[in-house]
Amino acid sequence: MRWTTRLLSLFRFRKVRSRFLAAMILLSVPPLFLLGYISFNIAKDTLTLNNTQTNIDHLETSNEVADLLFRNVLNLNRSIVLNDDIRNDLLDSELNSSTQQSDRNATTSSRLQRVINSDSYDSRYVASLCVLDLYYQTYCLGKSDDAGIYETASKKQEIEATDWYKRAVAAKGKVVFFNYNVLGDSESTFSTVKLFRDSGDPKGRAIGLLIINLSKSMFGSVFSESHNNGMFMAVDSSEGELRVVYPEELSIEMPKTAGSLIATVSKLRDQGYLVSQYRNQTTGWTLLHLIQKKELLKQSNRIGTVTTLIASLIALVALLLSIIISGTITKPLILIKKMMVDWNKGAREFDSQFSKDEVGTIGETFKRISSENEELTKRLLHSELKEREAELRALQAQIKPHFLYNTLDSIYWMARLQKNKEAAQMALSLSESFKLSLNKGRETIPVFKEVQHIEHYMTIQNIRYNNRFTYHADFDESIMGIEILKLIVQPLVENAIYHGLEPKLGEGKIEVSGRREGEYLVFVIEDDGVGIADMSVTHQGYGLANVKERIELYYGASSFFEITSEEGVGTKVEVRFKPIREEA
Repeated sequence: MRWTTRLLSLFRFRKVRSRFLAAMILLSVPPLFLLGYISFNIAKDTLTLNNTQTNIDHLETSNEVADLLFRNVLNLNRSIVLNDDIRNDLLDSELNSSTQQSDRNATTSSRLQRVINSDSYDSRYVASLCVLDLYYQTYCLGKSDDAGIYETASKKQEIEATDWYKRAVAAKGKVVFFNYNVLGDSESTFSTVKLFRDSGDPKGRAIGLLIINLSKSMFGSVFSESHNNGMFMAVDSSEGELRVVYPEELSIEMPKTAGSLIATVSKLRDQGYLVSQYRNQTTGWTLLHLIQKKELLKQSNRIGTVTTLIASLIALVALLLSIIISGTITKPLILIKKMMVDWNKGAREFDSQFSKDEVGTIGETFKRISSENEELTKRLLHSELKEREAELRALQAQIKPHFLYNTLDSIYWMARLQKNKEAAQMALSLSESFKLSLNKGRETIPVFKEVQHIEHYMTIQNIRYNNRFTYHADFDESIMGIEILKLIVQPLVENAIYHGLEPKLGEGKIEVSGRREGEYLVFVIEDDGVGIADMSVTHQGYGLANVKERIELYYGASSFFEITSEEGVGTKVEVRFKPIREEA
């Protein structure tokens, strides 16, 4: 607290003009620079977001182009595998002489040539394709008939020990994409491997392998339509180690990580790259776009520089204007101060003139107030007299109930002396009813007193109507001492008499009950009167509406007030509330 007081004391200049100037500087200069900073960050974030969304759209388009090319490769695989002649060549691959082997090579190669030269397939990016039979004899198109780096005396064992062979076998006839040339012929190609299976065998035994080597230049066609600043890549992380499929030569150095795609992307972002990615479902590879943020944000940085210059210029203008404006405000304030000093010395008339602005209004108002001081004093005295009069009326209002009690008491004793028991009882009941209604000014009353109030009221009504009404009360003893808002149940009984039982021909019955249900008190008032034909009238009457509104205001929204009625049968009113006032 002390240090804040000391800090504020530094800005408490003696002159108002100095304070105003300091306030204008603090209120104008920092917000302008803050606005510049926020504008720069908004521009930067918007540019980054738009670029990211654009790159994702480009990658999605590139993925669709890649899928078209990959589907063409899948269809080519399927056509070769389903070619009956080639399948028969593989089943009959165990030959007895090298002459037969040479003829079979020429025949199989010719059949492969016919399949690939058909108009159904785009073979632009097919570098070579090879078929290996059960004995790993090789029939190739686009390269020599050998198994590449595996063309050794132990060719069978070496091929079956490779990871690509095991994955092809595990795929059970599905095409498997590899990010490299499985035969090791070229680094500029990658391979697809598909297992030939014997359709006549119930277990679908393997009868050979189909290897198609594709040129990585196909990705140049995939990304060409999506060219943008930055670099596009295709990477494969399916084998645990992240390998770049395209491009063959990277213009950046990939971070050294454990091989996880997530870890690599995180490292690239830490190095200042904005990375967008899209997964290709056919190969399982990921298409990436990389761009350095500093290259992307060159335009945003220019926006920041321009914004700073503009904010500085506006701050300088604001400073000059604050000096000028503070002078126009402090001069009339000084004049008002002089007027107040003169008024304190006894002056009541002033000749000073003010401009028609807020400060001028204050000055003119002070001049008018000073000249009307005596009139205001008279009004104050008049108000004090009115207040005394109101207090007197309140005192009279307190005296009137006592006068009423005394009068009713006199009527009671006069009736007793004249031996008029009914008149005496009515006066007594009316007197007690008034006392319970007023309740010494308190707004709550115990349940047993509310019950007494009902009994006095029913006594008066039965005297008036020659005992036409039968009254029955059923209240739990456990609730009799609970304080409730006064005049809740009695007005509902009164409403039942006047609107239900009085219009009815003959005798009538009214039942009142009270009980506790959990946290709630429940009161039910039921009569066998004429009932209510139109329920909308219950919202128009003063009595029911008054009780309902008072309950809701006092006990809150958890209270419950319900009226059910049947014409010619009777009416039932149920009130339910927690006997604890809900504070607003």
